[in-house]
Amino acid sequence: MMDYKDSVLKESSQVLDYILKDKLTEEDKDRITKDSIDNFNNHVNPGWLKYRKSVSTDATFVEWADSEETFTDTYGNEFIDCLGGFGVYTAGHRNPEIVKVVQAQLNRYALHSQELVDPLRGYLAKLVAMCTPGDLQYAFFCNGGAEAVEMALKLARLATGKHYYISTVGGFHGKSMGAVSATGKGLYRKPYLPIIQGFQHVEFGDAKAAENAIKNLIAVGETVAGMIVEPIQGEAGVILPPEGYLKELRAICDKYKVVLIFDEIQTGMGRTGTMWACEDYDVVPDILTFGKAFGGGIMPITGIIARPHLWTEQLKENPWILGSPTFGGNPLACAAAIAAINFTIKTDLPGQIKEKGRYFMDHLLKLKEKYSILVDVRGKGFLIGLEYKTRQIGWAVSKGLFKRHVMTGGTLNNARVNRIEPPGIIAYKTIDTIIERLDETLTEVTEQFK
Repeated sequence: MMDYKDSVLKESSQVLDYILKDKLTEEDKDRITKDSIDNFNNHVNPGWLKYRKSVSTDATFVEWADSEETFTDTYGNEFIDCLGGFGVYTAGHRNPEIVKVVQAQLNRYALHSQELVDPLRGYLAKLVAMCTPGDLQYAFFCNGGAEAVEMALKLARLATGKHYYISTVGGFHGKSMGAVSATGKGLYRKPYLPIIQGFQHVEFGDAKAAENAIKNLIAVGETVAGMIVEPIQGEAGVILPPEGYLKELRAICDKYKVVLIFDEIQTGMGRTGTMWACEDYDVVPDILTFGKAFGGGIMPITGIIARPHLWTEQLKENPWILGSPTFGGNPLACAAAIAAINFTIKTDLPGQIKEKGRYFMDHLLKLKEKYSILVDVRGKGFLIGLEYKTRQIGWAVSKGLFKRHVMTGGTLNNARVNRIEPPGIIAYKTIDTIIERLDETLTEVTEQFK
């Protein structure tokens, strides 16, 4: 048997020392940077560094701390966060009110026994029912966005006894097998073909195409369990639905008794200027998935909430048939989510985001008029897409902003569109700073591409 104990103890003790230190030495910073590159190349995936390098031009930026609107590397370089973990940090980085609650729960107990009733899960489920639209009532908690999508897809089949799903081209629902089957991008699906059967994809924004797909499946003897759609497509490049589209989908799903699933993992918790994006379109789904910002930027927690008629006798008789994630709805994560909901409503974070989003958008539209390389500015609240003429221009803008210590989304798979998703608590003066740095970057990139 290989004797690894001494080397593992030495390595782990060194890392723990870094974590427990109040302040790193220059030697510590250099060592952490070097180790991080070596570890990713040899033990994680060297592709991560290539991906990061596409924006930073080198791979020596190692994230080490964060606070409210910003994060810093090991050397103390501060970056304005305009990426927001693709929607995680709506309540800000390390929100002190949420951190305080999680620390208090950690001092009491961290995980649950799996057997006794854990009260925070019940309180959180009730709060989610209270703050979601319509008669959404029963919640199920898990750990990641794809897992929540899996639960939604499974529930649609369990409740209806039907088979097929309708999804949309360009839609993104995660990368586990069920979720990637629902996802409407060949880039993610091709490596796993043939994947889970029973999915048809139609054009986003075309309600008639969705109805025809359902009608045709029924005509040839198939059954349709559900339709899954993002109210606003995020990964596709911040694509807003046409007027009336979501209401048409609701009517179609009612007509054919198909479960309507809204994937609000990115758009929920105030990101688009209302607590849930579907509220702005006055549509209630049968199942709503949530995640990302739901844990307050502190803990990973996602889930679904469904209308009561979907919680069938089969689910009541066997509560574990839908799923039984060991860490789903754990006390620490539930404490964070309860605090996040409280903070979001107490501070009217969705209202703040709506107003700040308009302010941001007004300034971005002025830049669009000024620079021909910026071909479109679109979005709602703090989910904004900046579309450029080419992927190369989009990459160059991302790099230019990063050089000026502003992190945006828009690399690797969809560089043509920069996603702007700052923390909802961001100050107006910080928005002004971002606009100034974007203006400088657009001047530089315009000159670069003539």
